[in-house]
Amino acid sequence: MIATDTKIWLSSPHMGGREQYYVNEAFKSNWIAPLGPNVEGFEKDLGQYLGDGNHVAALSSGTAAIHLALLLCGVKQGDHVLCQSFTFAASANPITYLGAHPVFIDSEDTTWNLCPDLLENAIKDFINKGKKPKAIVAVHLYGMPYQVEKIHSLAKEYDIPVVEDSAEALGSTFKGEKCGSFGTFSILSFNGNKIITTSGGGALVCRNDQEKQKAVFLATQARDEAPHYQHSQVGYNYRMSNVTAGIGRGQMEVLEDRVIARRANYEFYRDRLSGYRSIEFLKEPADTFSNRWLTCVLLNNNETRERIRLSLQENNIESRPLWKPMHLQPVFQDETAYLSGVSETLFNRGLCLPSGSDLTENDLLRIVGIIEKELNNDK
Repeated sequence: MIATDTKIWLSSPHMGGREQYYVNEAFKSNWIAPLGPNVEGFEKDLGQYLGDGNHVAALSSGTAAIHLALLLCGVKQGDHVLCQSFTFAASANPITYLGAHPVFIDSEDTTWNLCPDLLENAIKDFINKGKKPKAIVAVHLYGMPYQVEKIHSLAKEYDIPVVEDSAEALGSTFKGEKCGSFGTFSILSFNGNKIITTSGGGALVCRNDQEKQKAVFLATQARDEAPHYQHSQVGYNYRMSNVTAGIGRGQMEVLEDRVIARRANYEFYRDRLSGYRSIEFLKEPADTFSNRWLTCVLLNNNETRERIRLSLQENNIESRPLWKPMHLQPVFQDETAYLSGVSETLFNRGLCLPSGSDLTENDLLRIVGIIEKELNNDK
C-alpha cells in the first residue's frame, strides 16, 4: 500500500532566501535577457570561490560547458576522447555532438572514478594505432574527487588535455584545492538536483581570460564584431540568463551550509546503518574532502538493493540505482571500452539515498527505519 506521508525526494532544490533579492533586481532593472549584472556577479562569485586563476563563463547547462570545453580542446570529427564510463550520459554525449568517438574507461573501487591503470592502457593502445586521444573526460562522481594526481600526471606525460567534470562536486576538495580547478577546463552544473541550483544552468571554468572570452564568443552565437549580424564560424546559444544567474548568486551565499548539511546526512546514515554486514559506504581517501552530494551505498547483491529501493518507493521516498555505465547503454554499444567490471558491479549493487540539504531529522529517521526493516535479517 502506498504511504500517504509527504514525498521525500532524492535531492530537492533548497533556497536560502536571498535568491529572490537578486531576481527582483533583474526585474527592476529590466535585465531579463541573457547577460547583465547577475551573470557577471555570479561568474565573479564562482571564480573567487574556486581560487586565483579560475575564469568562469556562466552557461545554460553543464552539458553545454562540456561541449565548449571539447571544442576548445580541438576535438573534431573522427577524433577519440577518453571518457569515464561510470557517469551520467551528459559527460559523454557532447563527444558525439562533434562527430568524435567516446572511448569508455572503467572505474577503480576506491573513489568509483576513472581508473588510472586502464586509462594509461587506453592511451598507449591508441597512440600505437596512430590515433592519439584528443582529450580525457574525468568525473568527480557523487562529489567524490577522482584520483587527481594520478590522472593529471598521465595527462601531462602524454600531453592530453583534461575536461574535469565537476557537475556533482562543487564544494569538494583534494589536498585543500577546490574541485573545478584541476582540469585544462572544468565544468560545473546547477541543475535542480545539484548542491546549489539556478533551476537549470552550468559553467565552464577556464585557466585564463582569453579562453573564457573564446568560450563566451562561441556561447553567444559566435557573432563577429560588426554593426550587423555577421558570423565567421558556427556558434551556440549557450549563455545563462541574468534571471537564473540571480538565483545562483543567492545560492552561493549558502553553499558552505549546503555542504555541511549533505555531509551530515552521510554521517547520519553511516552511524545508523554501518553495523549491518550487507551494506557498505563510499569512504573518503586521504587528502580528499567530498561534498557528499549524494550518499551512496553498496548492498551485498542486486536483490537486496532492489528490495530496499522498492520498499522506499512504496513509502513515497525516492532513491535511485547508481549510474548505469556508458558502455552498457544501447546508444554507445558499438564504442570501444576498457573494462574491469567495477562499474558494472557498482551499478548492480549500488543505491543513492535521499540526500537533500533540506532533509529533517524526522525525514532521515523515516528513511533509515524502512532500510533497517529490510536489513534486520542480514545483521
